[in-house]
Amino acid sequence: MKERRFCEEFSPGYYGICTVGGMLSAGTTHLAVTPLDVLKVNMQVNPIKYSSISSGFSALWREQGPSSLWRGWSGKFFGYGVQGGCKFGLYEYFKGLYSNVLVDQNRTFIFFLSSASAQVFADVALCPFEAIKVRVQTQPNFAKGLVDGFPKLYRTEGFAGFYKGLCPLWGRNLPFSMIMFSTFEQSVDFIYRSIIQKRKEDCSRAQQLGVTCLAGYAAGAVGTVVSNPADVIVSSLYNKKAENVLQAVKNIGLFNLFTRSLPVRITLVGPVVTLQWFFYDTIKVLCGLPTSGGLNRPLREANVSS
Repeated sequence: MKERRFCEEFSPGYYGICTVGGMLSAGTTHLAVTPLDVLKVNMQVNPIKYSSISSGFSALWREQGPSSLWRGWSGKFFGYGVQGGCKFGLYEYFKGLYSNVLVDQNRTFIFFLSSASAQVFADVALCPFEAIKVRVQTQPNFAKGLVDGFPKLYRTEGFAGFYKGLCPLWGRNLPFSMIMFSTFEQSVDFIYRSIIQKRKEDCSRAQQLGVTCLAGYAAGAVGTVVSNPADVIVSSLYNKKAENVLQAVKNIGLFNLFTRSLPVRITLVGPVVTLQWFFYDTIKVLCGLPTSGGLNRPLREANVSS
């Protein structure tokens, strides 16, 4: 018996479901790992004091109390919820658009271009929330959250203060998103083709969601390594450790750009991306839609190589 679908793929309703799914999955998963994010940001801003995961948690707990580990939770939930909705919804839209228009291009190029296009808009939506979140997490007297943080930042730095870190944010998230989506798509294809050796349509929903989790973790781990330098720079700029990107790179050092807070970021991002993809695809399955991975039919029929 054919499953009932709320809408057809690549329809306005489909993109709406993808947007809502991305919003819920990203917002809830980022909220759940707020303590790790607080530690990560403080390790980037003050690496001497917060030199490791265990000592960093101990220092925060001892000096600022257990509530400090949840500082900035509202920026995480709402900011990354909005970003996730834009990122996943627009990725599906651009993937469908580009696969029809750029029929002579290979699959990897389509994945890169679609994810980059979506991330540009997603980061514009995220940036004001991120500006408040980082300050709240590293400057205990700045504000309690978004409600008092937004007006205070506007009074002190104006509208430009909300987008001070936009370029470094693009520098962090564009490579991450491009690698993450492409790795996910390629991992899904590899698992079905070489490990399960069955078409996705011939697998159960539980098997499909299992593939989503495996591909999601691979995507998160690879993307984290690529995006770490820009993530360190963003934290430095928001906390006025440097006036511009070049000064931040000079102060931090090339080696530290790639290694500072990397273990905690892998611990943080890998499970987060896995859960995001799992929740996102679960929402799609509940709506009668297939799990993620693959291009739409016109490009498949064009038999374009990957």
